[in-house]
Amino acid sequence: MRFNEKELLYLSRQPSEKAAELGMKGPKKGDVPKKRLVKLVVNFLFYFKTDEEEPIGALLLEQCKIQQEDGSMFSIIFFDESERKYQFECDTLDQCREWVESLTRASYEYMRKSLIFYRSEIQRLTGRDPLEQYGISEEARFQICSQRT
Repeated sequence: MRFNEKELLYLSRQPSEKAAELGMKGPKKGDVPKKRLVKLVVNFLFYFKTDEEEPIGALLLEQCKIQQEDGSMFSIIFFDESERKYQFECDTLDQCREWVESLTRASYEYMRKSLIFYRSEIQRLTGRDPLEQYGISEEARFQICSQRT
């Protein structure tokens, strides 16, 4: 995926689906958790120093595993860099669960699988392809038979 700093900066200033101050520990050995403002915008997780307006980094939430850890912590591990693990500490267990759910639902792949599932259900119930009216029923990325696991 191509993007530049100006595009990311613009995106980071958009309304967020979720935002909070969390403890964040980067993937480098010896990193210690630091308070960061963490902001979910579409499928990017931006993180900021708590007193600054520009993000110091962004994680694209694609091809990654988001999982709850011990207590009120969760982690993000990217499939192609499994040794790099980002950890986040929430104030409560409920807050942690909410973050894990929101981050999991933010990826394009999750939305694609949901679309395929609901398309299949509507087609099963009505006998009609719900995407036909939009002229996109033949696109491979929306085909039920091409669903990846």
